This record gives sequence, structure tokens and C-alpha cells, in this order.
Amino acid sequence: MPSRLETIDWIMNTGMAAVIRAQSSEHLMQVADAIKEGGIDVIEVTMTTPDALQVIEETSSKYGDDVLIGVGSVLDAETCRMAILAGAEFVVGPCLDRGMIEMAHRYDKPVLPGAFTPTEIKQAWDWGADMVKVFPASVGGPSYFKAILGPLPQIRLVPTGGVDINTTPEFLKAGAVALCAGSALVDKKAVAEGRFDVVTETARKFREAIDNTRAEMAG
Repeated sequence: MPSRLETIDWIMNTGMAAVIRAQSSEHLMQVADAIKEGGIDVIEVTMTTPDALQVIEETSSKYGDDVLIGVGSVLDAETCRMAILAGAEFVVGPCLDRGMIEMAHRYDKPVLPGAFTPTEIKQAWDWGADMVKVFPASVGGPSYFKAILGPLPQIRLVPTGGVDINTTPEFLKAGAVALCAGSALVDKKAVAEGRFDVVTETARKFREAIDNTRAEMAG
């Protein structure tokens, strides 16, 4: 079980969390295997997934230290606690909730609350957020990230919504420390048809985009 700081490093080093809304733990594992094969080993299971807690428990038990399993769409401290006890190693929310942040830290887990305005983003950071999920990132785009980080360079920002192969380099260059992607990474039609090779190939393209952009930024 990684520590909070180790988990933060894992997410930032991978550079991306795959957001999955699965129908079952078996279905999620098939998707997770395909994504992992493509080079993405951080999975966010949303609480909108049917029997989400059971799915988290089964998948975290299967993958152990090979894949980092977290929980998304968390709205409050109670849900946060249940997901962590089920095996979630990090917690993501669509909006800002102080109780969720405090509960995650009580269990030594990183937390990424959702925020959008500069005031919300700073408030999340002041309350102890390990990273701030900017949602919906598609509204402001990469230029919004650059504007926010001008006066607030210390805050770790992660975009959700509007992240695809084309915008990945732009968000990273604008200062994002990692990215969250759902439908752009996991093709629902391909999954429904059992073509998990499509998911693997998409994950590989994201992996290449992240690695190449970081290499370019490093000079």
C-alpha cells in the first residue's frame, strides 16, 4: 500500500488517470488491462458505476501494486471513507467539499477536489488538496490553466473534461501536472464490441503524447 506522497508521485509520473464508468468489476478489469497494456496504470472508478464500492474492492484486490485504483465522483466525506475502506488509493470529486479533503487525509490518501474559479482553486489548496481537479477544463482550455498558474504557481492543477490526444500537449505545456480522461481514452463502442485493442492503442497514443511533450519541455 503506497503512502500518500508515493501515490501523488505515481499519479504525476504516469501523467494521466483513466476515468472509467464500468458496468461490473469484470468489465472494468478488461478495460483496465487494455489501458495498462497501453502504458497508463492509474484508474479512477467513478461512484456512478453500478456497485462502485464492490468494483473498487475487487479491482484493487486483483491489481495490488500493479495498477493504482482510485475513486471519482465523490461528493462527501462519508462516500470518501467507504471508498477508501473498499481499497481506493486516491479520491477525486467534481466539486469542492472540505469534509472530503479532511477524510481522505485522515486515511493518508491523496485527494483531488473539483474547482473552477481562482477563488475555488485557492480555497481547495488552502484546505489541503494534494491536486486540484479543474472541471470542466474544456470551458477555459489550456490558456485558462496558464492564466491561473500566473499568480498561483504553487498549485498542482489537473484538467478533466476536454482532455484528448490533441489537447494533452497543450494542457501539459500550460502547467498541468497530470490529466484525467474518460471517453477520449475509453471508446464505449469499442468496449461494447469487445475490441479492447482499440482502447490499448488509444492509451498508447496518450502515453506517447505525454512522454514526448515532457521530453520537449525538459529541453
